[in-house]
Amino acid sequence: MLPDMEDTLTISCDDCELQGTNACEDCIVTFICGREPDDAVVIDVAEQRAVRLLAGAGLVPRLRHTRRTG
Repeated sequence: MLPDMEDTLTISCDDCELQGTNACEDCIVTFICGREPDDAVVIDVAEQRAVRLLAGAGLVPRLRHTRRTG
């Protein structure tokens, strides 16, 4: 079942009141969207642990990446 539009969060730089400020430099949206196509997003162990905790609390989706074998 798809959530209603009221139950979704859309993050758009165009809607951000901090757009064009120094806050953009360390924004996660800018970081992920500003990379070259096919570039990996690399996080360290501490960041992975934080993402896992956020996912466990239901604040972000769980990481679905599984490394290919063979």
